[in-house]
Amino acid sequence: MIREPKRPIITPADVKPSRDFLKVDGVFNCGAAKLGDEYILLCRVAESCREQEDGYVCIPVYNEKTERLEVVKLDREEVGHKYDMSDSRMIFRKNASGIKKIKYLTSLSHLRLARSRDGIHFRVEEQPALPFSGRYERWGMEDPRITYMEEEGRFCITYTAVSELGAMPGLLLTRDFKEFERLGAIFPPENKDVVLFPRKIGGLYYACHRPVPYEIGTPDIWMASSPDLVHWGGHRHVCGVHEEGWENGRIGSGVPPLYTDRGWLHIYHGADAHNRYCLGAMLTDLEEPWKILAQSSRPILEPREAYEQEGFFGGVVFACGCVAEGAGLTVYYGAADDKIARAELSLEEIFNSMEWV
Repeated sequence: MIREPKRPIITPADVKPSRDFLKVDGVFNCGAAKLGDEYILLCRVAESCREQEDGYVCIPVYNEKTERLEVVKLDREEVGHKYDMSDSRMIFRKNASGIKKIKYLTSLSHLRLARSRDGIHFRVEEQPALPFSGRYERWGMEDPRITYMEEEGRFCITYTAVSELGAMPGLLLTRDFKEFERLGAIFPPENKDVVLFPRKIGGLYYACHRPVPYEIGTPDIWMASSPDLVHWGGHRHVCGVHEEGWENGRIGSGVPPLYTDRGWLHIYHGADAHNRYCLGAMLTDLEEPWKILAQSSRPILEPREAYEQEGFFGGVVFACGCVAEGAGLTVYYGAADDKIARAELSLEEIFNSMEWV
C-alpha cells in the first residue's frame, strides 16, 4: 500500500461554501469513477453555520416545504443539561425512557463533484452536484458510492439520506454526472453503507447493506437482491463483527464490489469500541456472492498518519470509492472525517493479506 505523497489531496480549504452563512467543516467519504479520460469524485461536503449567535448553538437544516436551508437555534443554557455534545458530529438528548438519541447533527452534508485528469490534482466544483429533495434529506446527503453498471452504460449512486426519521439509503442514476435521476429510498432506516454490484448475478441486481439493530444484534454487512434496483428482498447475513478483532464495534461496506477471477473483492470498513476506523478486505463467491471465500484478519489500511489521526473526528480512514486500473486499485478515502486522501494497492497485495475460510 502506497499513500499519495501529496497528502491529503483535497481539504476544506479547497472547497467553497455553498452559502454565504456556512463554512466547510469537511470534504470526505467520496465515491469515485472514471468517465472517459477524466477522474470523477463525488464528495461529501459537511457545512455548519459560519457564525454562532450569542446564547445559541446554530445548526443548518433543509426545509422541504420552502425548499430552502434554515437555521435551528438551541439555547446554550439548555445545552449543558438537556443535550450531550461530547461527539463532534452530533447532538444527543435523552428521550422519555432515558435512552440517549441523536437530536441533531452538527453539520449539514451535500454531494459535490471534483474532477481531475491525473487522479491526483482535483478541481472541486463551486456548487452541490444536486439540490436536497424531500423530508428524508432534512439533515443532509452523505457517503456516496458510485457503481458503473457495465451492461447498461450508466452510473448508479447510492448515498445516505438523513433526517429526524433516521438514516436511509437513496439511489441516483446518471450517465454524465450532469443530470441525475432520483429513484428514492431503497431501504428503510436505520440503514447505511449500501454498495451495488456492477453486474447482474443470475438475472438479479445485488447490493450489500448495513442495517443498525437497536436491541438485538450488531451493525453487520447484509446482502439483498432486486429485479429492478428499487424493490429489494432475499436478505442474507454476510459478515459480522469479531469480538476480539479490530472491527469489534461495527463493520460496513466501503467501495462497491470489484469483479476478479478469484471472486468478488470487497474493501470494507470496521471500527472498534473506541470508534477507530480501519479498512479490511474480503473475497466472496462469484455466483453466490454472500459466501465468504477469504478475509483479512488485520487492516489493510489504518489511521497512522497525522492527517488521519487529527481532524474533525480523528482516528478514521473510511473509503467509499476506488478506481481499478491494471493490476491495482486507487482508493480514495476520507481521513479524520474532514479531508480526502489517496492510496494505491495492488490486487496481489490485497489477496495475500487475506486468509481463506
